[in-house]
Amino acid sequence: MGASEAMVRQRVVKALRDSGDAVSDRWVELQLAQGELRGSVGERELREEADALVAALAAGLATGLPVTQVVNTHRELRQAVVDLSLRRARGGATPTATSLAVLVLKEAVLETVQTTTDDAAELFEAALLINRLLDAAGALSFDTYVEGREEIIRRQSRQLLELSTPVVRLWRHVLAVPLIGTLDTARTQVVMENLLQAIQDHEAQVAIIDITGVPTVDTAVAQHLMQTVNAVRLMGADCVISGIRPPIAQTIAQLGIDLSKILTRASLADALSEAIKLTADPAVESRALR
Repeated sequence: MGASEAMVRQRVVKALRDSGDAVSDRWVELQLAQGELRGSVGERELREEADALVAALAAGLATGLPVTQVVNTHRELRQAVVDLSLRRARGGATPTATSLAVLVLKEAVLETVQTTTDDAAELFEAALLINRLLDAAGALSFDTYVEGREEIIRRQSRQLLELSTPVVRLWRHVLAVPLIGTLDTARTQVVMENLLQAIQDHEAQVAIIDITGVPTVDTAVAQHLMQTVNAVRLMGADCVISGIRPPIAQTIAQLGIDLSKILTRASLADALSEAIKLTADPAVESRALR
């Protein structure tokens, strides 16, 4: 690090520490003036973010780390940027607004530095340093936001899958899962997990998988059903598939899909009737169709 850069760096650190409140106030003001946040983050939260990030910037710059590596290497500074980005992602702000919020901090910091010196060359070097530092922070903010939103989307998708595949207790020791829509790999996993947990919780002996709402049954869907049935049997319960309508039965026959080892019924009512018989039979452990 050259003497000139070291001197400029010290000046920026001193400005951040001596006038941290002024930098935070100005940054909050600039963000609100942009209007990009659209109420996704309140002014109080903005101030808390500003205080944390300004303090972390001063701490990071005070180290001997290269300016371009400070944001990603200094733990406190990196965490401040990550926390800001994730909070914005959860609040519904756009990724552009989030990264711009970090970048506009350049103006707030440079304005404060300008009050400490009239040396044009030094101000120029300070501007370059601040740009390199906060460009890295903006890039980290954008990446973190995208990853955070993807995680939120994955979590919401799973929650929707769970809501669309409820496990219902129909009778003593009898559970049912009414399926609506396509049964793909991800949904099969959710059905399996929820059903197996419910079997354990309710000490169920029979699980009914109702496919009345499944539009078509192809080889992939049949394979997913078989996986679920096998998992249920490993839990010591019987499995009945209901909702085998004439078109579904015809398709299964044409595809040569073997469901002969699975108890099937045309309607949920028929399946429930069969399940009641199975739970009432003292020899239920024999599993008639095995």
